[in-house]
Order: sequence, then C-alpha cells, then structure tokens
Amino acid sequence: MRLQKILILFVFSAFTLSITAQSIERVEPPFWWAGMNNPNLQLLIYGNDIGNLRPVINEPGIDIQQIRKVENPNYLFVDIILSENAQPGKFPITFMRGNRVVRSQEYELKQRNWKPEDLKGFDNSDVMYLITPDRFVNGDPSNDELPDLLEKKNRDMKGGRHGGDIAGIYKSLDYIKDMGFTAIWINPLLENDMESYSYHGYSTTDFYQVDARYGSNEMYRRMVATAGRKGIGTIMDMIVNHCGLNHWWMKDLPSKDWINTWEEYTQTNHQKSVLQDPYASEADKKQFTDGWFVPTMPDLNQRNPMMATYLIQNSIWWVEYLGLSGIRMDTYPYPDMEYMNEWTRRVMEEYPNFNIVGEEWNLEPSIVAYWQKGKENPNGYTSDLKSVMDFPVQATMVEALNGEEARGQGWIKLYEMVAQDFLYADPYRLVTFPDNHDMSRIYPQLNEDYDLWRMALTFILTTRGIPQVYYGTEVLMTHPGDDHGDIRSDFPGGWEGDQVNAMIGKGLSQQQKDAQQFLRKLLHWRKEASAIHFGKLTHFRPENGVYVYFRYDEEEQYMVLLNKNKEAHSLDLHRFSEVLGEATQGEDIMSGKVYDLTIGELNLPVRQPLILQIK
Repeated sequence: MRLQKILILFVFSAFTLSITAQSIERVEPPFWWAGMNNPNLQLLIYGNDIGNLRPVINEPGIDIQQIRKVENPNYLFVDIILSENAQPGKFPITFMRGNRVVRSQEYELKQRNWKPEDLKGFDNSDVMYLITPDRFVNGDPSNDELPDLLEKKNRDMKGGRHGGDIAGIYKSLDYIKDMGFTAIWINPLLENDMESYSYHGYSTTDFYQVDARYGSNEMYRRMVATAGRKGIGTIMDMIVNHCGLNHWWMKDLPSKDWINTWEEYTQTNHQKSVLQDPYASEADKKQFTDGWFVPTMPDLNQRNPMMATYLIQNSIWWVEYLGLSGIRMDTYPYPDMEYMNEWTRRVMEEYPNFNIVGEEWNLEPSIVAYWQKGKENPNGYTSDLKSVMDFPVQATMVEALNGEEARGQGWIKLYEMVAQDFLYADPYRLVTFPDNHDMSRIYPQLNEDYDLWRMALTFILTTRGIPQVYYGTEVLMTHPGDDHGDIRSDFPGGWEGDQVNAMIGKGLSQQQKDAQQFLRKLLHWRKEASAIHFGKLTHFRPENGVYVYFRYDEEEQYMVLLNKNKEAHSLDLHRFSEVLGEATQGEDIMSGKVYDLTIGELNLPVRQPLILQIK
C-alpha cells in the first residue's frame, strides 16, 4: 500500500512538473471579438517548450487553420478561422502531447460594442490637440513611480519622467472642449519599461499594455468614452517600425528574423528619398528600412509574416477596444513599404469610415505626396493612407513669417509651396500644424513675436487640411533650448503647486491670456464654418507684405488677409473681384466689425490677421 502511494505521488508530481514546464505565459491578442470583418485570427502563444505541444479547439464556429512552429520552441503561432456563427464567450484551448492533455488555456471572444462603420475617423471639421501625456497634467501622483517599472520620477531632469498621466487628461477634457478642440492626439501610452528616457513612449515594451505610470487599459478606455461624450475624438499614436530594447520578447526571440539584425550595430541612414529615387542602391535602401533608430529601439522585421500579422492585429485590437477616431502612425516610411500599405489596408478594411495620418517628415511635397492614397507614382507603388502630415507647409510658413518681404523671402514662399498641392492626390486631407512634439514650439520659432504667432495660427486653421495644435501653444509656451525635453516641457498648472495654471488663467501674462482667448474664439468659429472645412480655396499672389486667400462653398465665403506690414496699409480690392463678385460687406469674425467693400479698398490692421465673412 505504501509503495502504491509512492507511485501515485510520483506520477502526480511528474504530471505537475510537465504542466509547469510547459506553462503558458502569454497569449496575444489577449482576447478578440466575434463578428469582425476579417475572420482570420493569429494567436501568439508563449511559454516554456509550448512549441512541442499540439493545440486543439473544440468550439462551434472556431477552427484551427494552421499551426506554425518557429525555431524557438517557446512559441506557437496558431491561425484560427472564426466563422459567422462563432459566438461571444469563453472557450478552452487544450494542448496535447500525443493523445494526452498537458495544458488548457481559456480564451475569450467578446461581443462588439459598435458597428465598424460607426467608428468615424477625424476629418476637416476637426482640430486636434496634441498631448505628450507625461508632460501634460499629473492627475494621479500615486502612480508616478512603481516598484515593478525601472525608471522613477525625476521632474528636475528634462529627459526624465515627470508624472503626467491618463487621469490628468481625463480631468482636462472640459478645458480642451472649452478651448474648441474636437480631437486629441495622444503620444504613446503603452508600456515603456526602459532604464531611462522612457517618458516619450516610443520604446514600447508591451504592445497590449498601457504603462502603469499612466494608468491602465480600462482607464484609457473610460477616458476615450468620456471624451467622445464631450464631442472629442481620440487619435492613438502607434509605432510598428520598432519596439523598446526591454520588450519582453527581446529576452527570448521567436526567430532570428523577428527583428532586423546586423553583424554590428547599424543605424538607419534616415535617407527617405531612397524609396522614390530611381537610382538608389539596394544597400542604401536596406539601411534606411532595416537600420535601427537608436541602440535602444530594435527595428522590427515586418517581412516576417507572423510579425506582420501581429502588428496589424494589435492596431485593430486597440481601435476596437478603445473606440478610436483615428491613428497617427509614427515613422510611416521606415518599415517595409509594401507592409505599410497592407497594414493600412487591413485597418481601413475593418473600419471603412476611419482615418489614419502617417508621419513622413520630409520638406519636399513630392516625397510626402508619394504616401497618400490615390497618388499615381512612377514606380507603381500604391497606398491606402488617406492623410499625411504636412511638414513642407509647416517649415515654409515659419520661413515666410520670419522672412523679409522685400527680398522675396516672405509670403511668396508660402504661396509657392501651397501652389504645389497639385502633387497630392488630396491636399485637403493633409494634417497641418504650427508645431509638434519633435520641434520647437511655434512661438520661439517665430522669435516670440506675438503678431506673427497670430498669423501662423490663423493660417493653419483656415487653409486646406486638418489642423493640429500642440498643447501649450495656446498660451505661448516657450523653452530655453531645442532638446526634446525642453520642447516637451510641463503644461503650466498640470502639477500641484504650480505658480501658473493655464487652465484657469492663474499667473498668465496679459499677452498669454490674449493668445488663449484669440485661439479659443478662432476654434469655436471654425467649428461651424463649413467653407473652412470642405470649401474651395483660391489664393492670390502676395504683394506688398499681404497674403490674401478665400475659402468658400455654396453657403459661405470667407476672405483671409495676413498683413505683415509694420505700418498702415490700404489694400486695393479690385484685384479680387473674380471671387468677391458683387459683395458689399465683410464682417470680421473676431471683432464683429463690418467693412464696406464697395469703396474698393480696405484699410488693414497693422501686423494682424483678418478673417472676413463676405456678404
């Protein structure tokens, strides 16, 4: 009897050790939804020696199509087909060795919360408010640093973590709404468990988990839902080009080709034109696409089909989970270019009314235009990307505002840049902006000239395209240097004890208050100005320091006048008769002042923008 007990104990212990040895640490995506447009689902399953087991699913409407093993036995990739009769609910995935069940893992299909066509993407009627979460508002100081995450809070260090979080954004939604913004683009919130310089969010260490110093996945979802009820859509900043060096899979890669590797560290050459250059060498193309951004950001290999699917599903997962209004894709041209088109196509296939804007930081419109949907490229490359960031206009606008009109370095440069819109398939879908998280703020770019700042914001909010404004621009935020830590400085009033609080006006100078009110009024007017959203644009060659253009549709007509002159200037209106026609009055949308257009001239306010509603 004693021997029998010992044998039973031995068998039980061996079985327990077998299960432990083949435990499952991760299944990604962690759950999915029934009724998705694409019935295919790839599961990444990770656990010690899991690749030597055979997964089985016995559930109506759910079938395993393919089991893919890789060189690392700690991974399995399971391709599943979800038929139309697959029902929401939990079901087991059993793992077999021969005919014996070794392990069972529960998986869940959830019920979808909305129809995919109801997830409407941002468009020309929107104005985005760009937020770097660590530097915006610290709504919950208790999560500023956590024992399980490497980098701790250091607000005294410009490149350190300062403590802003999702709770801070949540508390600021009424301020954002009151300002007149209709969308928020938030720099990455996913886990960045790096030793240092992790606040920016672009070194992802877990693609399915919000960084706990920002909050949680559920908190992110509640914030997005609350913003939506206030008329504010949320645009998620995503990265598929690279991850962080401390990403969990970097300790145990599925395969050698999971990331792009070199015999010795090789950084990308950032030579973006190689993808369009008919004479570019293959070596230069490879270094651009496969080179790493920095040593702490491994370059992901989207030519690996399992990696490609993983990243596509991750993007769709966040759209569905959060109910997003758009995606801003970081470093859009750097991954494999054919993959990026497939990634975009798959997201848009699932959400036909959605929108994505890609970052192509290039000052040549011919390069930026290459990536937009509908562009006919000489090399035959086609794209499904609706929107692209308009870096050419941003840089030229600053140059024009700072330039001397007498030498032809002023408005004419901006006029000529806008004239190159013929290169784009749809210039109205470009995202225009005065500044962002990677460049000096617009106020210091314009040498802290308030008059030029007003003209810059007026132009961005009235020209074609979809505007975006960086947090703090509304109160003339400036910084001592051009380091990213300086540029992404803390929003005044976002931390307890701040002497200045921009949200309530405490401690602001009169000029800062004026700037905030100027932008607020401009944004609220823009909300209802259909001609500014989708109307036609006609501009006239700048003369004598004045740039004039019109936005109009069948219902409305606006005349925008940007006057850089430091003295009074009288503008001859006869030159604009082809658009003005028989109009008799123009009402200033900011002051309500009515200008008589029948006298044939207009006395312009010195160094100010003027927006007239033509009547």
